Amino acid sequence: MATEAPIEATEVPPASAMETVAKQPHKLERRWTFWFDNQSKPKQGAAWGISLRKAYTFETVEEFWSLYDQISKPSKLTVNADFHLFKAGIEPKWEDPECTSGGKWTVTSSRKANLETMWLETLMSLVGEQFDESEEICGVVASVRRSQDKLSLWTKTASNEAIQMSIGRKWKEIIDAEKISYSFHDGSKRERSAKSRYTV
Repeated sequence: MATEAPIEATEVPPASAMETVAKQPHKLERRWTFWFDNQSKPKQGAAWGISLRKAYTFETVEEFWSLYDQISKPSKLTVNADFHLFKAGIEPKWEDPECTSGGKWTVTSSRKANLETMWLETLMSLVGEQFDESEEICGVVASVRRSQDKLSLWTKTASNEAIQMSIGRKWKEIIDAEKISYSFHDGSKRERSAKSRYTV
């Protein structure tokens, strides 16, 4: 009569080892920083970005969700406030060396619920490295305005149309938008409302 071979103790990891593995944080590909800017009460003659504040930097999946659950959502911000998520080391300013030759894809929304959904989908796609051209992306900005809100995805090299179009098509799919347009930071510096260079 056949008997079953006893299971070696080493074949099954102890519960404590499995718990340790489960508790280890899941590192992201890179570090990211949340920034906040409230321009609702600008001082006369104050330079742009004077109210820009670095909020939190994180590098794990767990930190991201913990922060996301605790911080205000864009729809809860005051009018003229901006909420940013940028790669650590890049400031959400045109003058930053990583942004100076770049531009941004922009989508507008008149419904707060849409802004919330697009914001979360974009955050997850950035920290989850869902873009093939992720090295080209600087970050995303949610801008709350009186007439309509905006979400803008900032990139590094505005003049590279092929890369920008690829990023634009992917982002449009991620946020399920009808139309998004791209403008150069250089044009935005000169004119209040820069002309769209690319559209998808």
